[in-house]
Amino acid sequence: MTHLIATFFYVGHIRPAPGTWGSLAALPVAWVIYVIAGPWGLLAGVVLSYVLGVWATEAETRGKDDHDPSEIVIDEVCGQWIALLPVAFGAAQAGVPVTALWPGWVAAFVLFRLFDITKWGPVGWADRKRGATGVMLDDVFAGILAAIGVTALAWLAHAGFVNAVTPA
Repeated sequence: MTHLIATFFYVGHIRPAPGTWGSLAALPVAWVIYVIAGPWGLLAGVVLSYVLGVWATEAETRGKDDHDPSEIVIDEVCGQWIALLPVAFGAAQAGVPVTALWPGWVAAFVLFRLFDITKWGPVGWADRKRGATGVMLDDVFAGILAAIGVTALAWLAHAGFVNAVTPA
């Protein structure tokens, strides 16, 4: 069970770039969660993926030299879902289908992968921590930074840019 969770149903075994595959696999699952339970369901999914991710990662890495093997991608799933939260809550607030905000989905994916790969700021700090919490936390921070980026881009697209080019 821990391997199934840690690899997000074995997606973590896809090569190359298992982290990217984990992030991609998180997208349709986020959509299903949103359709069934709305944005609060996706937030619950974030919390559940974090808790189960720490547990499964700890079990999968116990007694091994590699504390963050590449096949463990539940951390990417958790972080990707965090990056999607502004899109989910934005769609719910606007009363539109979450798929109508597809540019937000693209931005969330690209920004999350950017922060996860480059390990800037708090992402790098968390990545250097040992143990299952460190494995999960770097992606949580990458997801938070990506969510901030998605929010800023949405503001630019909907408020800032539109108001800047629309004559008074």
